[in-house]
Formats: sequence, C-alpha cells, structure tokens
Amino acid sequence: MTATPVEVPSEIPAGSGPWRLARAELRRRTSVKVSLAVVALFLLMAAGAPLLSSLGGHAPEEFDKTAVDPYLGGRPLGPLGGISPRHWLGVEPVTGRDLFARVVHGAQVSLLIALTATAIVVVAGTAAGIAAGYFGGRTDAVLSRLMDLTMSFPSLIFMIAMLSVARDVNRIVLMTAVIGLFGWPGIARVVRGQTLSLKHREYVDAARLAGAGPWRILTRAVLPGVTGPVIAYTTLIVPGMIATEAALSYLGVGVRPPTPSWGQMIAESVAFYDTDPMYFVVPSTCLFLTVLAFTLLGDALRDVLDPRSARA
Repeated sequence: MTATPVEVPSEIPAGSGPWRLARAELRRRTSVKVSLAVVALFLLMAAGAPLLSSLGGHAPEEFDKTAVDPYLGGRPLGPLGGISPRHWLGVEPVTGRDLFARVVHGAQVSLLIALTATAIVVVAGTAAGIAAGYFGGRTDAVLSRLMDLTMSFPSLIFMIAMLSVARDVNRIVLMTAVIGLFGWPGIARVVRGQTLSLKHREYVDAARLAGAGPWRILTRAVLPGVTGPVIAYTTLIVPGMIATEAALSYLGVGVRPPTPSWGQMIAESVAFYDTDPMYFVVPSTCLFLTVLAFTLLGDALRDVLDPRSARA
C-alpha cells in the first residue's frame, strides 16, 4: 500500500520549502480550519476561566440553593437544567453550582493536565528516540528494552493504584506525572525509526566529517528532520491524554472535588441523567468536541508532515 501524495496548490511558487507547502496544504482543508477554531476556542476558555466565570457572576464552588427545588431532590428549577439569565448553562443538581463556571474551570484543569503531560511525553520520547537511533549499540539496546518494559506494563491499573494510595499531594501534578510516565515510549519508537533513516544521510555524514560533535549533529541535523513527524504525533496524542484524564477522574481517582474537571462532572452526572440530562450533555459535548478537533487536526498534520504514514 502506498501513501496518497499530497497535492500542491497551484498558487504556491515552484521551489517553495516543505514547511511553506505544508502550511498551504493545511490552509486549504476545511476540516483543519474548523478544528483549529474549536481548539482555539477551548484553549481561550481554559486560559480565561476566572474572567469568564466572573462575567457569569458565579464561582465554580459557589452554592445556589435558590436555583434547585429541595422538594424534588434538588432538581434544577426551570427548563433544560435551570438555564436562565443568571445561569447560562444551568446548574448542578442538589448543590445549585453554576454549570458554566464549572465547565470553563473544568476545561482549565483538563487541558492543563493533558497538555503538560503531552509536553513531558514529547520531550522525553524525542530525547530517548534520538539517542537510541543515533548512538545505537548498548544505548539503543537499553532504551529499547526500557520502551518495551514500559509499553508492556498495565499502565491504567498502575495509574489507578498509584492515584488511589497517594494522599495529601497536589492531584494535578501527580496526574500529570503519572500520565506522562507511561506515554513516552510510543513517540520514542517513532523518533528512533526516523533517526535511523537520517543518521547516514549525506548532510549528516558531511557534518560528522567536518568535525561536528554529537550534540551539534543531533540538534542541527537530526532534530530538524524528525520535527514534522513529532509535531503530527504530538497533536494525535493530545486527545488520548484528555481522554485519560477524564477516565481517571470519572473513576474517582483523578481530580478531587470541589476542583472541577470534565471527567469528574460526567461521573457525577450519571446519577441525574434521567432527571437532568443537561448536566450530562454539557461536559460530555465539551469533551467530545475537544477530542474530535485535536484528532482531525492531528490526522491532517500527519498526512501533510509525514506523508509516508498516510492512509493509502
């Protein structure tokens, strides 16, 4: 099976560099534009969570007993889960906490964990992959066995066990470290394969013959060659990190109340899906759109920046 060639737009002049061609190809794809808009929306929401919740007039931990009916088990007053000018997305059953404030602050927590864990994975995986592929020998053997060991480990079970026994620690920092600990071997394998194909290229041999040291060769010759696949892979693993954080919070071993996260809100909404479906719909929709946008963006970047991995 062969990769589908990337069509070069006619308006791009001949001789343009690969990054310019990639940008032109990405700009002409509607899915990329929509995905970027959705990603930018949620990133801005996460960055401006305190401002947005103050505009809504409610803090995420603020109870509003006047917004729920105590005689109906704390069911929100009003249609669609209590949507009103005071509560733009409704309220949480029983407590009356503002759902808009909790969603935007949940975006901040969920995306912070996912993006920070992704950064750890990319840096560690790229460094290990380049070292294994370039130096070979014992270095490659040790790092490859470490990759195999980490990938064969039941990571989800270990995450649940570690997060369950850890007490009096910053849950956000702990979740970021634990998720990042098990994510680096995948990108390390990709980078290792790319490095093996690059280290005997003419320009790398020329740099070596010119007296350049390993550090200069790795940073000036090898690293730029693996940047495209790394960027594409990074965008593809972000959805997995978001889903992992949501799953751990859903299982009750992630972020603890009253700190909001999308996974925690979805877990709490299960008890109210028949009486207040909006409590389930709102955080689930945010999670779905974010994961879908990053996935579509990652697919497009992979097709353009690493066409050999594209579908036939």
